Amino acid sequence: MLAWLVRAALTQRVLAIACAALLVVLGVRASTDVPLDVFPEFAPPKVEIQTEAPGLSTEEVESLITVPIETAVNGVPDLATLRSKSVLGLSSVTILFDRGTDVIRARQLVQERVTQVQSRLPNAARPPVMLPPLSSTSRAMKIGVSSRKLDQMQLSELVRWTIRPRLMAVPGVANVAVWGYRDRQLQVLADPDRLNAAGVTLNELRLTTGDAVLVGGGGFVDTPNQRLAVQQAGAIQTADDLSRTVIKIAGDAPVRIGDVARVTEGFAAPIGNAIIDDGPGLMLIVEKQPTGNTLQLTRDVESAVAELRPGLKDVKVDTTIFRPATFIERSIDNLSRALMIGCLLVAVVLFVFTRDWRQALISLVAIPLSLLGAGLALLWSGATINTMVIAGLVIALGEVVDDAIIDVENIARRLRLNREAGNPRPAFDVVLAASLEVRTAVVFASLIVMLVFLPIFFLGGVAGTFFQPLAIAYVLAIAASLLVALVVTPALCLFLLPNAPVKAEGDTRLVGWLKRHYVSTLPRLITRPSLAIGIVAGGLLLSGIGYAGFKDQFLPDFRETDFLMHFVEKPGTSIEAMDRISIRASKELRAIPGVRNFGAHIGRAEAADEVVGPNFTEFWISLDEKADYDASVAKIKAAIDGYPGLYRDVLTYLRERIKEVLSGAGATIVVRIFGPDQEELRAAAERVRGRVAGIAGVADLKVEQQVLVPQIQIRPRSADLVTFGLTPGEVRRQASNVLVVALNFFVRTASSEAQHGGVSETSESPGAVTVPSPK
Repeated sequence: MLAWLVRAALTQRVLAIACAALLVVLGVRASTDVPLDVFPEFAPPKVEIQTEAPGLSTEEVESLITVPIETAVNGVPDLATLRSKSVLGLSSVTILFDRGTDVIRARQLVQERVTQVQSRLPNAARPPVMLPPLSSTSRAMKIGVSSRKLDQMQLSELVRWTIRPRLMAVPGVANVAVWGYRDRQLQVLADPDRLNAAGVTLNELRLTTGDAVLVGGGGFVDTPNQRLAVQQAGAIQTADDLSRTVIKIAGDAPVRIGDVARVTEGFAAPIGNAIIDDGPGLMLIVEKQPTGNTLQLTRDVESAVAELRPGLKDVKVDTTIFRPATFIERSIDNLSRALMIGCLLVAVVLFVFTRDWRQALISLVAIPLSLLGAGLALLWSGATINTMVIAGLVIALGEVVDDAIIDVENIARRLRLNREAGNPRPAFDVVLAASLEVRTAVVFASLIVMLVFLPIFFLGGVAGTFFQPLAIAYVLAIAASLLVALVVTPALCLFLLPNAPVKAEGDTRLVGWLKRHYVSTLPRLITRPSLAIGIVAGGLLLSGIGYAGFKDQFLPDFRETDFLMHFVEKPGTSIEAMDRISIRASKELRAIPGVRNFGAHIGRAEAADEVVGPNFTEFWISLDEKADYDASVAKIKAAIDGYPGLYRDVLTYLRERIKEVLSGAGATIVVRIFGPDQEELRAAAERVRGRVAGIAGVADLKVEQQVLVPQIQIRPRSADLVTFGLTPGEVRRQASNVLVVALNFFVRTASSEAQHGGVSETSESPGAVTVPSPK
């Protein structure tokens, strides 16, 4: 087989060289549109179900929503891990599947289970939403939107109707989550005294406002010649329109909404917020699909934002708060520079040892051909080029050159000896014989090197997902170099070497000097095997001592210029309090030399990947590339450490994502303690913390703050209910109408979308609202 392949390459040497040139052309063209990412897809297939339940406490969300959904989806085929989180007004159930599971099929099976349980969820819960599939490093960009002239409601309208739809249209974008969103509403602020004076109940006010903005079909009217559609035009466009709506007729006078309440523009109680450069704003987080090209997606998003800038008057849009594409671009630039230096060094070494530019050129051709061949094989298989793939190609560089050097050197030596012979043979036969002479050894050597990476293919979990692309890239590069050495190298040798000028000396001076010293040293070592063994043992001992001083970690610390910091206050902390802390931290961090910008998102957003309460904040800053990296990082950590009393850390996004996939939390190791008694659990957690804190290398140790959160409870008194002829349901409904956090009815202005039941009602004195008793 090998003899046939080498003979065919020599016979059709023009075709072999043309195929090599075509490979270079294809590789160069593919490099302009190669999918680039930081890491391979290391997260297992995942499906996340989120259910909004405005007004429900964490306890109610857990028992009424999270547990039923968990019970429904438990047992789905290929399920590996089931996780859930319940926070104020939101339930999240995350299902991790076995690696290799078809995500589309898994989502379909989960959706069928969720549909079955949806009818049993409480009325306060909105329909469960299945988040779109995201890549492992889902966050592709963080965009800050702020303005000195527009408030958050105006910015929200701009983002809702202009910016977000344009970004969602970018190929590869899975979702654009918005923090700090303020949905404009017409709010009806009820006055208990005026309600009592007019004899109007809060329920009547609610029903009237809901009917005023009711959107329904008008049907059609048939005439002898045509059918006319009937459109019921909404009469409510402004706050004045709603305030003039009649609730009822008292005597001969109408009672309007404006007589018993104040109608104004406002927004619902926020579930999160965003701070952009010391002030309020909106944070847009662009999340990409699993197959998305991070570099291309980033450039497309930036182009979309550039198209919108002329229409974004008085609005500042910062697309550099978090930009992983910068890390990729810097990595590619460093890799290109390293490959150029490496190729130059290889060329210098080859020329010094061979002193023949022809042999050096033939050997150097193997480098781009082998790497391009491996890269094209990866691209055509649908893989992305990432850090691990590039590492595999770089590691294979030495073996790639070695295959070509062995072949070229042997062919050149045989051609030289053939010229010195009295009856020289044809160059074709000499090249063929010389190639076959070393082919078997080279093939077996390459196979042995490939087998060294065989255990990596059997690694499981995140480690296997990370290092298998490295092993695949390495093996493909070695296989490509072997094919190049069998086909292209003999053809080039037959073209260039037979007509090369004959040298008087077979070896260069450097090679001759090395050979002389090697010949004098080798017999001494052969006669003294103990000395040779001692030298080898000493080298191994030194290597072991050096390895003992290394720090073992899964991946090296990447010098990323984008940092995230978690600020977690005690549960129950308000958004306003976190705003004050975030603004103060923003001013301190932005005063550090090298910090370019600042962005923070507090709490959560709708249909986003953060399932947290208002006490949770993430800070994001980016450093200038020209800044002193180590000094800036030290100052950032010092500034963050100046906020005692809350959990805080300084991380990079890539490392945090790996930790979350490994443990479900942003930590390397997570210890979970189970039990029915919360007080005992906290005590046990503190005992574990005390033991773990003394271990060397432990940093950012924390105990999750499982504490009792203050809350207001409304408990109907059965005896009083009987006295007044009321039912518990009526009391609950009236209380829900009063409290802003439990509202399900709102109306948007003409610039927003109309929805059924559009009113937001509240009262400054909930206890003063009259609960109507039966007549």
